[in-house]
Amino acid sequence: MQGFGTTIFAEMSALAVRTGSINLGQGFPDTDGPPRMLETAVEAIRSGGNQYPPGPGLPELRRAVAAQRRERYGLDYDPDTEVYVTVGATEGIAAAMLALANPGDEVIVFEPYYDSYAATIALAGAVRRPVTLRPDGGRFTFDPDELRAAVGPRTRIILVNSPHNPAGTVFTRAELETIAALCREHDLIAVTDEVYEYLTFDGAEHIPLATLDGMRERTVAVSSAGKTFSVTGWKTGWVTAPAPYVRAVQTVKQFMTYAVGGPWQRAAAYALSNELDWVARLRDSLQAKRDRLVTGLEAAGFATVRPQGTYFVQADIRPLGFTDGMELALALPEKAGVVAIPTQVFYDDAAAGSHFVRFAFCKKDEVIDEAVERLRRLG
Repeated sequence: MQGFGTTIFAEMSALAVRTGSINLGQGFPDTDGPPRMLETAVEAIRSGGNQYPPGPGLPELRRAVAAQRRERYGLDYDPDTEVYVTVGATEGIAAAMLALANPGDEVIVFEPYYDSYAATIALAGAVRRPVTLRPDGGRFTFDPDELRAAVGPRTRIILVNSPHNPAGTVFTRAELETIAALCREHDLIAVTDEVYEYLTFDGAEHIPLATLDGMRERTVAVSSAGKTFSVTGWKTGWVTAPAPYVRAVQTVKQFMTYAVGGPWQRAAAYALSNELDWVARLRDSLQAKRDRLVTGLEAAGFATVRPQGTYFVQADIRPLGFTDGMELALALPEKAGVVAIPTQVFYDDAAAGSHFVRFAFCKKDEVIDEAVERLRRLG
């Protein structure tokens, strides 16, 4: 782990606290999830659900996840052997990497990438091979030829995040077909991070890679309750995959955390079965917040790439006369009383993202408005 220090999220959130700045860096909402879901967790605590739950997860949550995959996407998973509960999606991805990537294997990632990807690939002794997403036609996308060129004899896994953090892209069916074709041709495993699966905008559709021909049997899909139900602190996620892959993930995960908090599992099971109307309202609210922040950032002088999903806007700092996102992000608390994340930390090729900073819009309207007003000081 040499070369991996404190995560950028911890660093910038600490900076926000230290300076009293508005934190538009780390992606957590400032409002809670469905009230009845919260009460379900409280009831589970009060009724004695506070000891170790089963290692694979509470049966009711595994059944709820299997039902969600079937009803939303037409994917059938056995809740007893093909669904596994993890401490958030981050642990699910880490366990999948440690279970499925051998030392020296190569893992393709799309950069900018969530920072834990690089760390978990390194922990597995594997080698990451980045493929760069670039703005094109108002969204970030990849060059299919660059993706094909990244596949080599040691390639083992393609790690796919859609809806994509931090770029905000929702991969199209055509883009996913390109990925699927390479997986089939080269016998690759796909690990998919789908935590923002419900949070897509402007009619963009999340298509699980596992729904494409020949992909269910080679895909380890990861999602969670955190973003869907605005309970990021619960760290309750799940893996759905063919039984052999789930057994591999379980073999690793059981020696990291063994089990996930029972009350949060019970509440997540309730929410998956009963609170999707609330999620639809959340999505509409987030789309409006995205538009609010984009409008404000552009009025403050930034150029933006309007995201198709997630919590985040990529803002180009060059129209304001800046070129180094890290330098600006560290100076923003003093210059404007706002914290953002420098996007370049999510690249192997830092220069490709040096002119972007990431702002989160999963905040109250008045917080967004105050942040935008402060950012006008940069003009």
